[in-house]
Amino acid sequence: MSSTATSATERDAVLLQLALRGDARAYEELVSRHRSALHAHCYRMLGSLDDADDALQEALLRAWRGLKRFEQRSSFRTWLYKIATNSALQLAGRRPRRRLSSGHGPAVAPQPPREPLSESVWIEPYPDEFLELEDRTTAPAARYEQRESVELAFIATVQHLPPRQRAVLLLRDVLDFSAREVADLLDATVPSVNSALQRARHTTAERVPDQSQQATLRSLGHGRARQLVDSYMEAFEQADVDALVELLTEDVAWSMPPFPTSFRGRDAVMPFLEEYPLTERWRHLPIYASGQLAVGCYLWRAKEGQYAAAVLDVLTLRGDRIAEVTAFIAPRLFSRFGLPVKLPA
Repeated sequence: MSSTATSATERDAVLLQLALRGDARAYEELVSRHRSALHAHCYRMLGSLDDADDALQEALLRAWRGLKRFEQRSSFRTWLYKIATNSALQLAGRRPRRRLSSGHGPAVAPQPPREPLSESVWIEPYPDEFLELEDRTTAPAARYEQRESVELAFIATVQHLPPRQRAVLLLRDVLDFSAREVADLLDATVPSVNSALQRARHTTAERVPDQSQQATLRSLGHGRARQLVDSYMEAFEQADVDALVELLTEDVAWSMPPFPTSFRGRDAVMPFLEEYPLTERWRHLPIYASGQLAVGCYLWRAKEGQYAAAVLDVLTLRGDRIAEVTAFIAPRLFSRFGLPVKLPA
């Protein structure tokens, strides 16, 4: 272990002792290095930024109130994950299972979106910037890397699992806890954990795409990926139908949560785009969301004389084409992604 790591470990030990004596500042500093990773874990469990916020807030409050009962039989990090996982499990029990609207049933003809369903039904995208502060103690043996584990397809798949199986899969295959550690975290037995993991892996293998978006982006390279996003933004801003067609796969899917309407195939998608979005004026900013290429879309508001936050398009690629666009109609999310809510004319 390096001298830097040793000094950090020694400081953690000092902070823990101070926190055990009721020092709130020491507790906050101790928690701060795990907060981002815990938030991402709660998001994977729940599929929602707001629910992840609530679960983490509740977990850290419980940890502070119960700190004197921490017996140090495990690491402080492991103890925090136990509390956060249980907090997320309790919240999951009170929430409907979230899903992607592209799986809600595609429409076959251009038509305006129907009335939106409750936003609590849909999976939300996750800001990549939140992952930059991830706890680096996660072992490299984990099956899913950090960005891969927040991709929309993976989160949608995980939501199909019963909450306990969901927790087991995430703790084992994303965070790389051992079966014994997971059993302790969930107050379960090792055989029950292994059984739940086997069932969860079977379900996941059937639903997760063969190639992750991370692998696709690596094969494209940064330059080609950026060129693809630039071409997508330009095609929309110029209302260039032919250019847009060239960017999409033949079987492209297009969905617009919280609206249940979705389209599959260029023959369904393009008439809708020509009839509705491409008749508007847009500006765009490129971002990353859920480990994927994404675009913040701003709609022209003539009365205000400026562009206003409107839609977050998360792009799912297959090779060098766009195979799916999940257009989150959620202006409230822009600030969470560090995007402005207005753009000047």
